[in-house]
Amino acid sequence: MHDKLHTFHIPVMGIGYTIDTAIKVAHLGIDSVLSLVDDGLIEKMREHYCRMYGLEYVRIPIKQNDYRALRITAYLNLINKIVRQKFDKLKNDDLTEGSELLKYVELLPDTSEVKALLLTYKKVNKEEKVQVLKLIKEKISLGSIDVNIMSKGDTVRYRNRNEKLPDEYNDAHAAIRGFLKSDLINSSLIISAGLNPKLFSYLSGFSEIHPNEHGEFNKKIVIKVSDYRSALIQGKYLAQRGVWTSEFRVESGLNCGGHACATKGLLLGPILEEFRIQREFLIGEMKSLYLNAMKLKGINVESIILNVDISAQGGIGTSTEAEFIRSYYKISSVGWGSPFLLVPEVVNIDPDTLKLVSEADESDIYLSNTSPFGIPFYSVVGNTKDEEKQFRIKHDAPGSTCPKRFVALNNEFGDYALCTASKEYQKLKIADIKKSVISPEQKKKEIKNITDKTCICVGLGTAALLVNNLEHRIEGNTVSVCPGPNLAYFSKKATLKEMVDHIYGRINLITNENRPHVFVKELLIYVKFLKGQILESETPIGDKQITYFSQFKDNLIQGIDYYLSLAVKMKDESKQRLIEFEKELKKIKNIVHGISYSNLETAG
Repeated sequence: MHDKLHTFHIPVMGIGYTIDTAIKVAHLGIDSVLSLVDDGLIEKMREHYCRMYGLEYVRIPIKQNDYRALRITAYLNLINKIVRQKFDKLKNDDLTEGSELLKYVELLPDTSEVKALLLTYKKVNKEEKVQVLKLIKEKISLGSIDVNIMSKGDTVRYRNRNEKLPDEYNDAHAAIRGFLKSDLINSSLIISAGLNPKLFSYLSGFSEIHPNEHGEFNKKIVIKVSDYRSALIQGKYLAQRGVWTSEFRVESGLNCGGHACATKGLLLGPILEEFRIQREFLIGEMKSLYLNAMKLKGINVESIILNVDISAQGGIGTSTEAEFIRSYYKISSVGWGSPFLLVPEVVNIDPDTLKLVSEADESDIYLSNTSPFGIPFYSVVGNTKDEEKQFRIKHDAPGSTCPKRFVALNNEFGDYALCTASKEYQKLKIADIKKSVISPEQKKKEIKNITDKTCICVGLGTAALLVNNLEHRIEGNTVSVCPGPNLAYFSKKATLKEMVDHIYGRINLITNENRPHVFVKELLIYVKFLKGQILESETPIGDKQITYFSQFKDNLIQGIDYYLSLAVKMKDESKQRLIEFEKELKKIKNIVHGISYSNLETAG
């Protein structure tokens, strides 16, 4: 296994935006993540690529037993085959203008040893070129083909609505099985959305997660977390069951795309600082539990070197920010997500949605209530899925037909779970609200909260169908898109080379020069979030909420003080940028001190 040559990765985006990104970038050494949510979309994409590459396609119908896992395995095997074919072809190239091999090397960071070999290659004689070229080819490697599942997206499946299938056929369970049974090597299963005991116990039963005869993990486990405490709890929980977590992927609670899982005011910098300080303790705690669990399983792994990588993502927008975070906090890789929505060469994005996100400014990207998961969800003003929702509400027909049921998790109206964005659920819930003994104003507010939910299961995958001219009769033409706030500062359609050059500081793609530092931007979002929470609080306010708000404020103040002390270590930032950084922090600190909830009547 080779060391990673790039210092960034492309995170999962929506359901369809990065569903085939690996085919486009893995042969160039770039890691990317695809979603395993929609097996229907996965099956359509498999057929599409089989036709494109002249490979046999045998359909896996829904009626086939274990169809979801089988579809996922078949698609991942196909991606792996295509990527390896492209990589083998690349390795047969010379370093001639326009070759994929030259493209590979030129994309690398300027500090790369392989990039230095290219300079040597250009200077030496013909005989020496042969040896340098051979050395370059020995050092390059594939990007990782990683997959993402949401632990809470473990929807129960039924046969004929009345017969509940066993847990192993639940959505996340089947996705795990599909990934682990694939022939991917050196790939990661990235689990987001928190601890799911049933799912984690199921994962521990697979031999594919254990080290191979060389002491390497062919299938790695990565846990996406928002803070150190979550990593410690989940890492130890898995280790006790013989599952080693190879990486914790730290994501900003609010300065990221998609679902926003806010912390209690804990900011990215202080969180990464805790990982930096506590890393060896974390590994030690996990290691002792893991070795004991493996001993009980009768598997000897005493000689295995058990490492844990830490990666980070969420709102990073300049090479200086990325390099500081990577070097100071000892981060293995930095995620660049939303800016890649402007790179159609890498992601599936239809022309209308591309135009929408490229023109979006700070006021257009907002936290919405649209997700059926009940978690704040980033959206863009004017997206067609929301326009469709408003049309249905206006014509007194709210809700989706729920053709996919990936978020059918609500059992409020019986054993057969429903999605809160579905017509069936919203009709039942609205009837309940109308019968309830509450004020007309409260009824209106609660009904709006229900009808705000939209079918992101369909909306987040539609772009992939539109771009690849695939059948979308059931899904329709409407698209959901969920970029993070950082996208507001990028407005130009870009090529892969241009975006990578931006990531490594060779060019600048930021079109709004008023973009604050990533740490300041996240802080501003948290301040706005806290103010919103206070405004939405019902009176009288209870002791529990007072404690929450107080802790939130304290964490923000401590985070600001931490950043003020950190500024002297940010040596690569310009003097003017640091002056603005400190000025903004002091200004925000005064704002936070001024946030009050004492005017709310207490219940305690």
